[in-house]
Amino acid sequence: MKVYLAGYKTIEKVWNKSTEDIYLLSSFWEHKSGKYGDYVKQEKHILDSGAYSALAGTTGKEVDWNLYVKKYIKFIINTKQKLFFEMDIDPLVGLPKVLEYREQIEEETGIKSIPVWHKSRGKQNWLNLVKKYNYVAIGGIVTKEIKKKEYPLLRWFLDEAKKENCKVHGLGFTSVPMLKKLKFYSVDSTTWNVGGRFGKVCIFEDNKYSKQWKPDNKRVKNIKTLNLYNFQTWVKFQKYAETNL
Repeated sequence: MKVYLAGYKTIEKVWNKSTEDIYLLSSFWEHKSGKYGDYVKQEKHILDSGAYSALAGTTGKEVDWNLYVKKYIKFIINTKQKLFFEMDIDPLVGLPKVLEYREQIEEETGIKSIPVWHKSRGKQNWLNLVKKYNYVAIGGIVTKEIKKKEYPLLRWFLDEAKKENCKVHGLGFTSVPMLKKLKFYSVDSTTWNVGGRFGKVCIFEDNKYSKQWKPDNKRVKNIKTLNLYNFQTWVKFQKYAETNL
């Protein structure tokens, strides 16, 4: 299983090693200023539309989605992206408009996007997707549209995709215990960044798993150092997962 690490831009300036051998996911929203590192052009990279980030603190009405899609397309072409997700903004513009955007993106880039299935689209939509595309994604995990108690139900979706030789990406899905049970082709996570958010240390031991630990009643003095350590830890987990999960 490929575990893509998201949020790399937050440590880009202090990471002094190559990323070519690291699976990274970045968001178009992160690069909207026009500044981005060479890592977005590497082979082991997936580009997210950034729609979720664009919506943070807004109702979606403040965003000109037609213009956003045009800029997204331009970025895909300029950086020669091979793997990128569609604009899954169904609740805001409706599925017909999402399909229109998908068609526009694929037509202008000449590359198939990775459709992002949501619960509201229903099972039949999933069956249609896995027959038409060779790589699809399941969304709604981060937003808790899909709740933890529903995770076991995802096995049906993975099984149906497997019948069609279709790869499945779990957006924001890195529940290590569940990854052993649900055989996604790829997933992504920002869990490595728990140092900056919660002062926690990520631990990879026995060459088997990753977990978090927080020293009792202690503050982290150097967040940058902790973030670098945690990122390195998840790179180790990433390499383990590619071979063993």
